[in-house]
Amino acid sequence: MACDPGSFRDPGGRVYSDGVRIFRTVNGPNAEAYERARDSGLLDRLAERDLLLKTEERDRALAGEAGAAAVHLLEHPRIPFISYPYEWSASLLRKAALHHLDTQLEALERGFTLSDATAYNVQFVGPKPVFIDHLSFRPYRDGEIWAGHRQFCMQFLNPLILWSRLGIAPNHWYRGNQEGIAPEDLAPLMRLRDRFSWTILTHVLAQAALQKRSVRSGSIAAGQHRSARLPKASYQGMLQGLRSFIAGTAPKREATVWGDYAGNNSYGDAEAQAKRAFVQEMAAAVKPKLMFDLGCNSGDYSIAALEAGADYVVGFDFDFGALETALDRAEQGKHNYLPLWLDAANPSPSQGWGQAERKGLKERSNADAVVALAFIHHIAIGKNVPLDMVIDWIIAMAPHGIIEFPPKSDPMVQCLLSQRDDIFPDYTEEAFRAAVTRRARIVSEKHLTPGGRLLVRYDRS
Repeated sequence: MACDPGSFRDPGGRVYSDGVRIFRTVNGPNAEAYERARDSGLLDRLAERDLLLKTEERDRALAGEAGAAAVHLLEHPRIPFISYPYEWSASLLRKAALHHLDTQLEALERGFTLSDATAYNVQFVGPKPVFIDHLSFRPYRDGEIWAGHRQFCMQFLNPLILWSRLGIAPNHWYRGNQEGIAPEDLAPLMRLRDRFSWTILTHVLAQAALQKRSVRSGSIAAGQHRSARLPKASYQGMLQGLRSFIAGTAPKREATVWGDYAGNNSYGDAEAQAKRAFVQEMAAAVKPKLMFDLGCNSGDYSIAALEAGADYVVGFDFDFGALETALDRAEQGKHNYLPLWLDAANPSPSQGWGQAERKGLKERSNADAVVALAFIHHIAIGKNVPLDMVIDWIIAMAPHGIIEFPPKSDPMVQCLLSQRDDIFPDYTEEAFRAAVTRRARIVSEKHLTPGGRLLVRYDRS
């Protein structure tokens, strides 16, 4: 039974896995608070509203030594793919923020509050957010201030303000500091008209000023802040005010380079249908429990795979416009599909304490199949990564998959080459085939047009 390296911060419980099942211990410091939340009906109510991940109490012996030291042992459903806030689009971050606030408001109604406000306690199953930490609930103390206020602002509110007010995606910044964006860092970026927003004034500018004053005066100001009293109605009003503000931070739907790629590309309907059929043939044969779609764009082929037999698809793309469209389709079609942001030439690393608290993409790559359509030229030519290394990276992700090779004559490749010298003599169909066959068996292949784009299905199992 392995302990999850990201669950060490809470002494009241740890997360364990045997490779298939997910368990959480409830240790002495958190046992009473957990029991009160459970016995009050709060946890069941949150689960009924799809706010909280469902859980069952199990025999502690299932967790071996870890279970023997625990007061309770919980078993949770496995999340198909763990994602992090710096991999979310604006709409996903907004959904997660609203979900956290709804969970907190429901808890307050029943006499409980959350001990923190970390965004990492929200995960996605398809396009739906769910709160995953059953040990964050504790009884509300009359007059207490919101302990997670600053954390909520840093990990939810401030990135959304940066996105909606300034049009700046926070992902690189957020990934560089997994605690989020501090008010004192965001405040100088606010324009005059932003400063007239009551939410920005109270949750960004005032917080930034308070932090500076606390630093100057030491623990005295911080202690005075902690001793302040906040009536419960005011607490709820603050949460509801934040909810109203965040609900109005719809991401700007500006045109992006690849946002309309599905309807504006270099191939026709017949080629698109051929690609769709090729993907569905693989999905029907492999029936992947989890499939990755690299360069998913608006989700056409992710959804095609789901329709043909894939259980769950995680799509990755660098273009936020495409990701917003893909998310819309996932929601409208109620698909088991989660589109995430990825810079493939600089993917999410393992980071945090011990460089293990938040796992890198490679460490989370547990897919049964991967699809990389209209993808490799962006890395091999756009980012100067040798073709052989690109193929190695893709095939290492999953034992089954499809890779598309667009030749240099392809208009999209020509577009990339028009901006630079052609220093890629090894970017050829022959080199592509050789790179695939060194690592896997080619099951089938198809040219979309004579001498044009080549689809290859591989198997390395």
